Amino acid sequence: MSRFQTTAVHAGREDFNALCVHAPPLDLSTTYPIADLGTGSASFDALIGGAADAANPIYARLHNPTVARAEKAIAVLEGTQACVAYSSGMAALTALLMDRAQHGKHVLVVRPLYGTSDHLLESGLCGVQAEFITDAGQIASHLRPDTALVIIETPSNPTLNLIDIRAAVQAAGTVPVAVDSTFATPVLQRPIELGAAYVWHSATKFLGGHGDVIAGVICCDEARAAPLRTMRAATGALLHPLAAYLLHRGLPTLKMRVEAAQANAKVLAQRLSEHPAVAKVHYPGLADSPNAHLVGTQMSGPGSLMAFEMRGGHDAAANVMAKVQVMTSAVSLGSVDSLIQHPAGLTHRMVPDDVKLATGITPGLLRLSVGIEDVEDLWDDLVQAMG
Repeated sequence: MSRFQTTAVHAGREDFNALCVHAPPLDLSTTYPIADLGTGSASFDALIGGAADAANPIYARLHNPTVARAEKAIAVLEGTQACVAYSSGMAALTALLMDRAQHGKHVLVVRPLYGTSDHLLESGLCGVQAEFITDAGQIASHLRPDTALVIIETPSNPTLNLIDIRAAVQAAGTVPVAVDSTFATPVLQRPIELGAAYVWHSATKFLGGHGDVIAGVICCDEARAAPLRTMRAATGALLHPLAAYLLHRGLPTLKMRVEAAQANAKVLAQRLSEHPAVAKVHYPGLADSPNAHLVGTQMSGPGSLMAFEMRGGHDAAANVMAKVQVMTSAVSLGSVDSLIQHPAGLTHRMVPDDVKLATGITPGLLRLSVGIEDVEDLWDDLVQAMG
């Protein structure tokens, strides 16, 4: 089996020599000619039933070859049998919740997690009742007969909490565990190998990596993937082929991007922890970080996301966002450039105020997604912005 970097370059490209191409073919067709009705009908039944492919794609909402290539590549990187791609990370979570609602109405969720995920789960729009806990050690005691899914996010958004995936899976017993591994990517963490049933990503972030793709993926075994494809076909949440093309194009540099940004983050986190304007730094690579022992075991490295609390609270945080010049004040993360944002006022604005405070999302907290710029330029930018 090839090592990660070689796999990232070649996954999804196995038939290029036979096709006599060097770049992934981009198929923008919305419909496909049907030469034989019997074959067409059988293909339709297969795709609606959740098959990964069929003799004829029939219609782009059911299947697209460019999307399938990107799915195959990501599944290989995650070490799963299948990957199902969606039009966004939230579309992926919606499909997962709607599918699991057929098995039980109770979903157990460990906070904190991405603000819009939190909002969707709390809304009940997907037919499930979410129960939230803040300690993964309470998973076993909060399971119910109708618990259909346990959801964890590690590292968590925005406070970078780490959860022991293997311990969470053991506590969940027969209930499948879904892990949002967006912050880690398969470069640093592979939840399926630790027993998780599902791993999902906002592929908009590191997997795309260049700020030009909105996408979501769920990786799992084939038996779990089939109903997710059926759900995707019924709801029309298929990833657009151009987005899939760009996503696939970004994968060969994933490891290099993640490792370069991580190297920068280690330096910035240490310096921020020593800066007088900063009250606290949340970063798994710091020795005093909770569950830091999971770095080097569950995760191969601490990643490139961090959060830090300004001593001056909300106004000091807003001032930093207004004054950065190299960094971009914007939501999202995982791009080649550094992005800084205010979780309480932006990504987690819809989370109730008491929940924000209980999970460490304070008025002075800033989340920094470190990019691959020169680290000294990033540090100079932070210093001048913090005054």
